Amino acid sequence: MCGFCGFTGSVKDREAIINKMMDRIVHRGPDSAGVHSDDNITMGFRRLSIIDLSDGSQPMYNEDGSIVLVFNGEIYNYKEIRKVLIEKGHIFKTHADTEVLVHLYEEKGKNMLEYLRGMFAFVIFDKKDNSLFAARDFFGIKPFYYANINGSLLFGSEIKSFLEYPHFKKEVNEIALENYLTFQYSVLEETFFKGVFKLMPGHFLTFKDGKLNVSRYFNPLFKDGNYEKSLHQVVTEVDDVLQNSIEAHKVSDVEVGSFLSSGVDSSYVAASFNGDKTFTVGFDYQYYNEINYAEELSKEVGIDNYNKTISTEEYWKALPKVQYHMDEPLADPSAVALYFVSQLASSHVKVALSGEGADEFFGGYNIYKEPMDISLITCLPKAVRKFLASVVKLIPFSFKGKNFFIRASKDVEERFIGNAYMFSKDEREEILRNPTGNFEPEFLTKPFYDQVKDKDDVTKMQFIDMNFWLIGDILLKADKMSMANSLEVRVPFLDKEVFKVASDIRSDFRVNRVSTKYAFRLAAKDRLPEAVANKKKLGFPVPIRIWLKEDKYYNIVREAFSGEAAKKYFNSDKILELLNKHREGKGDFSRKIWTVYMFLVWHKQYFEKC
Repeated sequence: MCGFCGFTGSVKDREAIINKMMDRIVHRGPDSAGVHSDDNITMGFRRLSIIDLSDGSQPMYNEDGSIVLVFNGEIYNYKEIRKVLIEKGHIFKTHADTEVLVHLYEEKGKNMLEYLRGMFAFVIFDKKDNSLFAARDFFGIKPFYYANINGSLLFGSEIKSFLEYPHFKKEVNEIALENYLTFQYSVLEETFFKGVFKLMPGHFLTFKDGKLNVSRYFNPLFKDGNYEKSLHQVVTEVDDVLQNSIEAHKVSDVEVGSFLSSGVDSSYVAASFNGDKTFTVGFDYQYYNEINYAEELSKEVGIDNYNKTISTEEYWKALPKVQYHMDEPLADPSAVALYFVSQLASSHVKVALSGEGADEFFGGYNIYKEPMDISLITCLPKAVRKFLASVVKLIPFSFKGKNFFIRASKDVEERFIGNAYMFSKDEREEILRNPTGNFEPEFLTKPFYDQVKDKDDVTKMQFIDMNFWLIGDILLKADKMSMANSLEVRVPFLDKEVFKVASDIRSDFRVNRVSTKYAFRLAAKDRLPEAVANKKKLGFPVPIRIWLKEDKYYNIVREAFSGEAAKKYFNSDKILELLNKHREGKGDFSRKIWTVYMFLVWHKQYFEKC
């Protein structure tokens, strides 16, 4: 696990520039550094040593030095690929997984991607024709950013390294802000920094003679589901492929630990990986603390649990650092908890396993049961549903079931954009000083819904989450918070072999009236106490709802909402009204308040301090 940065073309003082860029991401690789620089490309690398500790430095070259590579991630099947390449005559100088990429590119070119199993972002420069080839892994576990600046390609693991490039102009992308207010994360390919783009998961890019091309090589589409397989067969296949993946994700020359919450996903990993250490954090509130559970499970499976209770003061003090490391604003309150559990784990191990991806693959979110809950209404003609909703909306007060009728009047394509829906288009236009009017949420999700228009509603929702929520929130915070603490986090559920099995599970074996993640939970029952395997999805609860009513933290947010940055981007009176209504108990507006506040915290780090 490492970080890289670089740029094409010849730039004055290029080695001094690349070293400053590398200093910005030293947290991603504190063990060593490396640079390649010539008139055509300059590449910098920071290393966190995991495999081949003494001999895996980068940039890495082929036998004659004509191909140079920088790489962030892990290739879990590198030993098998290495064996085949040696048989074909390739000469290896190291035992690192990195070198496999160099020789595999020589052998297969762009088609190399179909042979890989792992998490990765990499750049390969071919000196023979001055061409650049870069790729990001199948599901977006590792980040990759790029910008085309005056015919030169700027690239890196984190945007913050771009700030040291002399021709980079730092400017807020207000279209990204507008859509962030709805999704709670940066949802567009163009980031919060104008002109800087994410290379999306399952994509590669080429760059030659100033021309940039981006292509997709992998699309995680669900099949119709194999109805010939019994439930027992499906459960067995799920358990077998997960055990295989967990074993593959343990490949390392350093100790591997595991995160552990009270959920079935991390519990399954912790009970299966045969390691010695698990790591847990919680808050000093009964509903918001999972430490007791983690200690009990760890004791039951014979593993030491290391835990930390995060104080309210610690949490708030960490917010600026968290938003700085995130590169783009993220309004998920659990990101801070992930920062602290990564900090805890990094004091004991260099690698930790985590449970991200199980919900998207196997159907774990509670919202996935909604199609069944509203089926009595959705079976009615759409015109009737719309009429019922219009009548309900006329009722001037809120009551239990009001939102149920309104949501049931809409098709899934209209009501579901992912696990978070903060501000509607009308609401964000009300609070923004200069709304751009670009992109209704449904406009962004429509191309993805179009790809699964023949699928059932649960499958459609999973596909949307895999292409939005998983990438923009879950994996962003997993990478950035772990690497902020020089920790490698591996996610064995997000494996292409696991997806092959998950994508072929019939819908009712994923989500039904009994439970979410049905087949997965049955597989977990053989390895966990039944109460854990059946536990309802909780997430990573954070008590912001409570804090925002307390004088100290209310005043901190109020000051930010009254500041110059707030006045530049928002109608201050509107966001202050939202804050006051929450404090007065007129509704729970904590997540909306947090979404605005996290942008302002991020803005202060990058546009008022940097």
